[in-house]
Amino acid sequence: MVIAVVQDYKTSQVLMVAYMNKEALTKTLKIGIGHYWSTSRDKLWLKGESSGNTQKVKEIFTDCDMDTVVLKVEQTGAACHEGYYSCFFRELDIDKINESKTNLEDLDESDLKIIADRLFDPEDVYGKQ
Repeated sequence: MVIAVVQDYKTSQVLMVAYMNKEALTKTLKIGIGHYWSTSRDKLWLKGESSGNTQKVKEIFTDCDMDTVVLKVEQTGAACHEGYYSCFFRELDIDKINESKTNLEDLDESDLKIIADRLFDPEDVYGKQ
């Protein structure tokens, strides 16, 4: 299993991050459309199989350790399951975070429950992907 970083081939904007196993990479190379391994469904997944939002692969790069791949793709429609072009649409306001100097000890029980749910039981929070 390797991490796949998917970028728009024209702009290099990061669209999504997924996993690929040998089968996903082989199918991607053979067909030229992004295939990934769904860890939540434990099966091969063709990007766009239900949404029509496909990723035509233009280039593939590996890192020096051969444990991460970058796919440069021509994205049709949204890459994000929430309908956004990129999964990375939320920007953190670093200045605001630094100003507030949020301390973990300041979090209340409901804050901690949300964090724990998202970390340890994401299907409960987000639904099965």
